[in-house]
Parts: sequence; C-alpha cells; structure tokens
Amino acid sequence: MNYSIEKVTTLIGARRYGERPASIGFLLTDSRSLRFPEETLFFAIETERNDGHNFIPELYRRGVRNFVVEKVPDDANSIYTDANFLKVVGSREALQRLAERHRDEFDIPIIGITGSNGKTVVKEWLNQLLSPHMKTTRSPRSYNSQTGVPLSVWLLDENSEIGIFEAGISQQGEMAALRGIIQPTIGVITNLGAAHQENFPSMEAKCKEKLNLFHDTNAVVYCMDDEIINRCISQYAYKGEQISWSLRDKRAALFISETEKYDSSTIIHYIYKGVDGTYKLPFIDEASIYNSITCLAVALYLGIDTDDLNKGMGNLEPVAMRLEVKEGQHGCTLINDSYNSDINSLDIALDFMNRRQDHKGRKRTLILSDIYQSGEDEETLYSEVSKLTREREVDKLIGIGPRISANRDRIDIRERYFFDNLKDFTESDVFHNLHDEVILLKGARSFGFDHLTELLAKKIHETILEVNLNAVVGNLNHFRSLLTPTTKLTCMIKADGYGAGAVEIAKTLQDHRVDYLAVAVADEGVTLRKNGITSNIMIMNPEMSAFKTIFDYGLEPEIYSFRLLDALVKAARKEGITGYPVHIKLDTGMHRLGFNPETDIEELINILKKQDAVIPRSVFSHFVGSDSDSFDSFSDEQYKLFRQGAEKLQNAFNHKILMHMDNSAGIEHFPERQMDMCRLGIGLYGVDPRDNSIINNVCTLKTTILQIRNVKAGDTVGYSRKGIINHDSVIAAIPIGYADGLNRHLGNRHGYCLVNGKKAEYVGNICMDVAMIDVTGIGCKEGDTVEIFGDKLPVTVLSDTLGTIPYEILTGISSRVKRVYFQD
Repeated sequence: MNYSIEKVTTLIGARRYGERPASIGFLLTDSRSLRFPEETLFFAIETERNDGHNFIPELYRRGVRNFVVEKVPDDANSIYTDANFLKVVGSREALQRLAERHRDEFDIPIIGITGSNGKTVVKEWLNQLLSPHMKTTRSPRSYNSQTGVPLSVWLLDENSEIGIFEAGISQQGEMAALRGIIQPTIGVITNLGAAHQENFPSMEAKCKEKLNLFHDTNAVVYCMDDEIINRCISQYAYKGEQISWSLRDKRAALFISETEKYDSSTIIHYIYKGVDGTYKLPFIDEASIYNSITCLAVALYLGIDTDDLNKGMGNLEPVAMRLEVKEGQHGCTLINDSYNSDINSLDIALDFMNRRQDHKGRKRTLILSDIYQSGEDEETLYSEVSKLTREREVDKLIGIGPRISANRDRIDIRERYFFDNLKDFTESDVFHNLHDEVILLKGARSFGFDHLTELLAKKIHETILEVNLNAVVGNLNHFRSLLTPTTKLTCMIKADGYGAGAVEIAKTLQDHRVDYLAVAVADEGVTLRKNGITSNIMIMNPEMSAFKTIFDYGLEPEIYSFRLLDALVKAARKEGITGYPVHIKLDTGMHRLGFNPETDIEELINILKKQDAVIPRSVFSHFVGSDSDSFDSFSDEQYKLFRQGAEKLQNAFNHKILMHMDNSAGIEHFPERQMDMCRLGIGLYGVDPRDNSIINNVCTLKTTILQIRNVKAGDTVGYSRKGIINHDSVIAAIPIGYADGLNRHLGNRHGYCLVNGKKAEYVGNICMDVAMIDVTGIGCKEGDTVEIFGDKLPVTVLSDTLGTIPYEILTGISSRVKRVYFQD
C-alpha cells in the first residue's frame, strides 16, 4: 500500500525540498535494514548516541531519494539534486504521525498487547491461532518501541483483516503516543514485572500507564488473579467489555477449572460464559500455560470455533525470542530461526544474516520450508519470497516441502534446489556438499528443522557456554545511560571477549556503534579484522615483533615507554607510514606500565614533536581502586596526576587528544571524571564491579548428566577416594572437568551446580574431563541439563567460593567448550 510523496508531505505536516516524483512503500529508521531504496522513506532520527542525518550520504549512494529530516543538508542543491527532503520539527514524531494516519485507513479489529513479559509470545500464538481464518498483520518480533510500533502498523495493507501489535514502554507518558498509533479495538495486558520499574513511582503507576493503551477499546483481556492489574482496572472506570480470566475465581469471564500436566503436554479445562471447553497444549511450563489462556480468551471473544481453536492450540509452535548463531560443520555458520515461518519474520532473519560481516567470501544460503498460515495465495507468497531473497542478496536457496517445490518457478535465484521433505534433502549431494557458507534455517516445526540443525551443527562434547548477545547490548546500554551524550566508549574484548568469544561480541558492539574495541595483543586484533570487524581497535600490549602486523591491519597500539615508542617510530618510517594513531599510557599509581606524568612528559612531547610517523590519538591511565570507596583519596590523587600530564600533552598539539581514565567501576563511581572517553570491561559482561551484582547475565555454562548411579554409605567417589559417602546417595557424572575450566577447588563439596534448579554439590576430586555431583533427592534423569553458572547461579557465587574475581572464572573457560550465541 503505497503513498505518494505529496500525500506523505501533507500527512506529516512537512515542508518539502525537492520535486522528484515518488511512491512510498517502505519506512526506514536504520540504514542497515535497507531493502527497496526506490520506494523507501528514511526518517533521520537524532538520539543521544547517534544522529540519523549522518547516514544520508550513504543511503543516497545506495539509491534512497526520500528523506524526512529536521535539518536539510547544506549541499542539498548541489549533491542531492534528485532527492526529496521533508523537513519537520521532529523526525520520530513525524514517523509516528504518518503511522497514525495510515492506521486511520483501516476499519478492522486491532489487538493491542502490553505487559512486562509474554507480549511477543502472546502475539505470535495469536497469529498462529487466527491466521488460518483471517489475514493477520502483526509486529515483527518485538517491535514495540516508540519507533518499532509505527514501523509495525505501517505493515497494514488492503489485505489485512486483523492487526496484532505489541506496545512496550519504559517510562511514564510514553503510552499515549503508542495508543494513537495502534488504536486498538481489543486490549491485552499479559502481566506486570520489575522491568523499568526505576522509572515509575510504583507498580500501580506502571500498570495505569500501560492501561492507557486501552482507553478506547471494545474489550480488554487480563488475568484477574493479578491483584495489581485487577485493582487498577476496577479503578480505571473502563467502559468496554472485561474479558477476565482466573484459575481461582469462578466469577471471571473465563474460569480455568483444571489443568492436567503430563510429560510433554497440558490438558486445560475451562468455562467461558457458562460453556465448558477443553484443549491440549504441547507445553508444560507455567508461562506457556498462562500465555495460552490469554490467547484463548482473545480467540473466544473473536468467535473462533472451539474445534478449530482446540486444533490450533495443539499445534502451537514455540516462539524463538532470539536468533541462534552456531558454528556448523565444514566451515559453515548456522543462523537458526526455525521456530516460526512467515514472510515478515523471514525478512527480519534475512536482514540479520545480511548484516553479518562473516559472509565475506562465503555463500549466503537460505534453507526454507513451506510457509503456512500466510493468508496469501501461493503465487503472491512465493513471488514475495523471491523478491526478498534477491534484495537480501541470498546466493543459494534450498526449498523443503511440496508447496515451495511446486512454486519453484516463481523464485528467481540462480542457485536453487527443492525437495519434498527433509529426508530427501539430507540424503542428497546438496546436503553433503554444504561447506564454507552462512546458512539461515527458516522452517516450520513439522518439517523437522530442529533435527536439521543438529545434523549441521559442529559436534563437540555436551558442555556449552551460552552467550546472550541481548544481555551484552543491555549492559552496553546500561553503562551508556550513565555517560553524557558526547562521551565516547571503548569496549574491552581482550582474552577472547572475557571468555565469551571476541568475534561475536565485537560484531554485536560494532553493530551498536561503539567508538573503540580494545584487545591485548595484535593477533587478537587480526582475528577481528579477518572476521569483518572494521571498528577502531586498540592494542593494549603491543609486541615489537608485531609492528608490521599492526600497520597492515590498521590496529592502534598503546605506547607506555620510550623504548617502545622509539621502536614503533623506526618501524613506521621503514614502512613509509606517517601520522599513525597511538594511545599514550600514563602511570598514575598502578605501577604496571606507563610514562611518569611528573618526570616523563616533557621528554615525551619533545620526541613526539620531532617525528611525523605517529600521532597521539588518546592519553589514558588506570584507576587502582575505583571499585572501592576506601581508595577514594588515592583515586583523587591519581586523577590530579593524570590531568596534569594529559593537559601538558594536549597543550603541545593542535589536534584533539582524547583523555580517558574511567573503567566500568569508574563510570559508576566517578561520573564527573568521564572526560572524553571511558573504557567498559567487566561491566559489559554483566558484573557490576562496585558490588559484585549481576546486571544482565551474559554467559551461562551448562552441561548434561551422562550417567546416574546409586552409591551406598561408606563407598567413595573419584580419585584418591576423596569423595566419602556418608549415607546412601545418588551420584551423577557430568562431562566437564578442569580441562574445560571447572576449578578443582570446587570439588569435595566446596562448590555446587544446579540440576533442575536445585543445588547439587561436587563430590570427590574434579577430574580432567568429568565431575561427579550429588543429586540425592533431586528429581532428574540422564540427559538433564546442569547449570555450572548462569542466569540462576551467578558466576560471582563461584568466584566468591574460590576467593577470586569473576574475570578469572569467565576467562578460564576452555576453548574446547562450544560457544552458542543468542540474539533477538
């Protein structure tokens, strides 16, 4: 559904510069997601950390000709001669206004979903339940923000019969704008949680802010058992129909009379407006049960036939809240998004694959199953698939299923293969010849794509380190929120990203435009460059033998001594290099490495001024004890000493030299000492260095139970008979040992892991490859998951037990432990 540029100009109240005819079909706020430049309208949104106006030149080069701006480029008439600039007061507000006017065009049911948790699952399950009966349009993934919501609502078109949109808020006053954009006719609130609670005076205040979404809805669905939600709705004087549900109160519109849990399913009995019903859910966890009840209430209100509803509930597929990146066999990288299969989520997944830098020199391959419940005829659907694969520059498509195979002629891609089922594919040469490719797996569960993932994944042993890239971003944003908008940020990813995997961490940080990455030695920087990292990279411990490598790969070394400076200058001159950026380190009290600010600065300036091979880009030092108040007076002296030396250095040069001293703890403890840049280390990985608490957990080390045996009282477990059993016990063996990074000092009941959420002590000596744990009284079986540290058992518990710091635990995880990465 396209709008003329004239209509858009009127709808957003803009002043137009340029006369190019244009039809607008796509809205864009992130330059990395560009698909169809000729029909795209880019909104240059300015934030505290970035300014969309800076990406206009790049987008213009890539074919975009229509821009919503707050300031028209000075060279608009000379450089952007065939562009349209729509000048507005606020670009984000203009985006919201356009989406709001677009929403006005549709007289259809619109479901607006809010709450703290479960919004995305409820949205996706509602889509699965409703799409066989009507053409649904919904938010892609969790596009529920002030920019995500308008981009979602823009997806409504002439074929849409119902809309399903999320609305997320983080502070008071935000919901009013989202309500105007979504204009829901049916409201859903899932639950309340602690997220963003710091921005609200009380849980009631947050609840009332969320309920603003439902001001004009015809009905609202909520759980009566949530006391705060129930109380707020009763106080809200809501005029529409209240579709409450409850497991306790029979007065609810939807009463859950009984739930029967089995090994892999739940039978749920309910009474809706006096009529009994039952459905089977293929999940047993409480969150899934509650989310399904919310969906049930909405579907019943919409009049979905109960037989169809029962069938739909039984076929609900798990919702992937994150894209999973795995190392595959034969040099492949796997992007697993095989939890749902629809055209919108396909576009998002292709965008994710297209952004990755590790595809250089490797094919981008899409393995796609039949797409169900699209609401479109197959000709239109697979023509759209063809268009997306071309725009996202997919090199090879492998279609699995009778429908996609029957429509092979509609998919215009040079290298393509089609199979009626997964078995035919896995037995073919096409499967066996997969190598050195970035592979996106996108398929419905019924096609067995979970099995396909297992076949393609690189096989190591059953111990893995899960790395949550969303948590990395959350930690990054947490510390960014403590910085002034102009303060730059260096992120430390030395020691292989503190054990999390430097390459994947660097890709995430580069995607979020950090200013610098920092590693220990040149080889670490080379690895990043070879994996597509183009960000500035600082080398903290440059070796003289690596100068040629540093120059070849554009790495920026730290300089801490006259000897090192002299050698680097000579090496640069030999290579014919001038003006190479370096980072000057001052020793203000750590007494590890660095120039003395009191005695060395004059000589340092003299040497730097007499040569042109290198140029100081920054000057920095380290706080010795910013994590403890007891060192504050020493920190004061350090800071004074640093400013004394750094300012002398700056005064000697005309160009700007960045000054930085705050580390993770300093960002929190010394906000007045941010200067030009800060360095984020352990805080990026989720540990608050000030109080040892967890901000957002990044790494979860887990393994599985190999074998369970009964051991009688008086027997021993493990080497040297150290594990003495005092009473009849159940002992499990797990495939992790000190060669994987599990410290031997945790053995003999000095530490514990978690099995099904319960403590299981390490028994006996920890071996090289295996450890034994006491699972007496814990209901578990062979193959069950064991958490060594992670979301439920913080890494700080282990470090406290061992009398060390979290750094040592994280960096000690062996390279033989498989890393699995997750990202929304």
